[in-house]
Order: sequence, then C-alpha cells, then structure tokens
Amino acid sequence: MKIRVLGCAGAMAAGHKTTSFLLDDDVLIDAGSGVGELSAEAMAKVNHIFVSHSHLDHVLSIGLLADTVQRRRAQLGLPAVQVHALAATLEALKAHIFNGVIWPDFTRLPSPERPALSFHPFAVGDRLDIGGGREIEVLTAAHTVPAVGFAVNPGSGAHWVFTGDTGPNPALWERLAELKLSDLVIECAFANDECELAEISQHHCPCTLGEELKKLTTPMRVHITHIKPGERAAVMAAVGALQTDHRVTALEHFQEFELK
Repeated sequence: MKIRVLGCAGAMAAGHKTTSFLLDDDVLIDAGSGVGELSAEAMAKVNHIFVSHSHLDHVLSIGLLADTVQRRRAQLGLPAVQVHALAATLEALKAHIFNGVIWPDFTRLPSPERPALSFHPFAVGDRLDIGGGREIEVLTAAHTVPAVGFAVNPGSGAHWVFTGDTGPNPALWERLAELKLSDLVIECAFANDECELAEISQHHCPCTLGEELKKLTTPMRVHITHIKPGERAAVMAAVGALQTDHRVTALEHFQEFELK
C-alpha cells in the first residue's frame, strides 16, 4: 500500500493545503483542500472517503470532488463514492453542507437512484475492509466535535496511524499500545506560547504532545501534521526540544509512505 500526503497544514496559504491523504489510488482519509492536488482522472478513481470529523479544513473538498467526478464515474458505470464517518459527522454534513444552500445534495444528485455520494456511518472500534487485504480501524479522538482517528493496516499488521484532530486522550494511547505501529501521524497545531488556545480547541501543543508520546514505549517514527502556515519553525523547535526516543519530524506535502 502507498499513502500520499495531499495536504497536512492547519490552515490555507500558498503552498499549504489542508488535511487529506490518498491511500493507493482509491481511498481518501479526510478531504481538505489537498484533494485539489489530484487530477480529475485521479479523483474519479476514488471510491471511499473516510472523514475524521466535520470541521471545514477536513471536509471542504467532498462536495467539490462529487461535482468533478459525477459524470465521469456515471459514464464508467461506477457506483457512488462512499463517505464513511461517525453518524454525527454525517448528520452535520447533511445539515450544514449538502443542504441545497451551501452546496447541492449529492447524495440525491444527479438522481436519487444514482447519486454521486453515499453516506455510511461507522463507530469507534469498527474495522472496515477496503479491499485488497487492506483494513482501516476507527480510533477514538477527543475534539470539540465528534471525531475519530484511523489505523490503516495494509495486510501485514503494521499500522500507519493518523490520530485525527485530538487533544490528550488516554483511550487512544491504550489502543495504540495494543497495535503494531509503523508510523504515527499526530497533529500539533500550536506552539507552546498558545497552549491555552490548544486546550480550548482540543489540539496539541508541544508540551502536551511530549506527555502523550511518553505513553508509546517502543521508539518509532512520528510525523507532525496540522501546523499552521508561518508557525512551523516555532512548533518544530519546541517539538525538537522534547525528551523523547522517538524520531519526530514534520510531515511534508507530497510525502509518501510505502506500507508492506
């Protein structure tokens, strides 16, 4: 399995795209502005979108992708793109985006019989088969809205984990301790001088991140995501000062992971 980083910034600016990861060529994890890096042909190959939570930087491209691919997928006889999320997240998308005011309801367009999108609820702990021996487990997250993370198993049992947007969350680390991990992608949205804001918004700053990483006893690769444009130097300087045995680096736009 190959995972490609389409976007990993905590906000938008030139050269900075918000969260989205492409698994092989047919699965997206989150659909922020990074989806716009794909060609129309590549977008048409996406069969599944897994959504961590309802915030705009993670969902803004779902409707735009649907509009782009609906005709091409219909011509190819392909089914609706499946959107997988917590029931509360799907309800938020229906009420606040696919409501005919912000964006057309592509769960009923171009026709109710053959829509561009279909919604599929999951729950924390679910393990979803995405074909080819690949599996995605839904992980707990603690955020200001209902949220999850994802553990991607390419079939080998070595999981690539994206925690989603989350602050300190003991249940997450209890589960991660039970998994074989290849890589951990975790957000650190604020520098240490903004720890109060990080706490209010249920994100990490370096000081809380350091305490959480102590709960992983096996040294591993840790990749920092969701840094806001212009904040990378401050965040990564503080992260680099943490006392940890893990190899911690900033996630890069277009970075690729090969999972076996």
